[in-house]
Amino acid sequence: MGETQLKTIMITGVSRGLGRVLALELARRGHIVVGCARSQEKLQALMTELTRNEPASSSSSSSKYLLKHLDVRSDSNMKEFAKLLVEERKIPDIIVNNAGTINKNNKIWAVPAEEFDMVIDTNIKGTANILRHCLPLLIEKKQGIVVNISSGWGRSAAAEVAPYCASKWAIEGLSKSVAKELPPGLAIVALNPGVVNTDMLASCFGSNAAFYQAPESWAPKAATMILNLTAEDNGASLTI
Repeated sequence: MGETQLKTIMITGVSRGLGRVLALELARRGHIVVGCARSQEKLQALMTELTRNEPASSSSSSSKYLLKHLDVRSDSNMKEFAKLLVEERKIPDIIVNNAGTINKNNKIWAVPAEEFDMVIDTNIKGTANILRHCLPLLIEKKQGIVVNISSGWGRSAAAEVAPYCASKWAIEGLSKSVAKELPPGLAIVALNPGVVNTDMLASCFGSNAAFYQAPESWAPKAATMILNLTAEDNGASLTI
């Protein structure tokens, strides 16, 4: 699948951070964007921005986009979302498992159990929930790309972010294992987005986050790379 072909791209955690700027960039290039997030308010703001950029002559531009208030941590939510994608004829060509969270900087023995669970449930189990319900849709049409957003900390380690590191190392292993299960025509990759000045980075780096690239500078590079992935990339660990 080349970049010139218009595609349907699904993004989890679409309402903020990297998910949001990627959605806007892909829409700017004419692609159909579907996604989910936990903030109804932010989803509505994104939908407004997406439809505002559509030409006035575009018929029912909002129908190009499907943004749902759903939580990747909920298996039933993701089952519902997959069913909706079929009903709306918006089965994705590319899935970007972007939804993620990080613990507040702390040594592992000082991270509350609830906070550890939030990281694991979102970053690992949320991705697995998407794979469980959406991979069969791609397998049925015999093509599709899954991009699991990883991190530099899924290939290295740092103090005080052990839960996050553990979750992203898991994403790397999960991606490589699932790659061995996919039929021809499909691919799954782990993608390190690089260091980008988002709220998540500010959580770790504080004011130093401002020294890193803005999400708006990152999005065009990310979109081009993701759109050009093929079945031959299956199992790869990539970096933007």
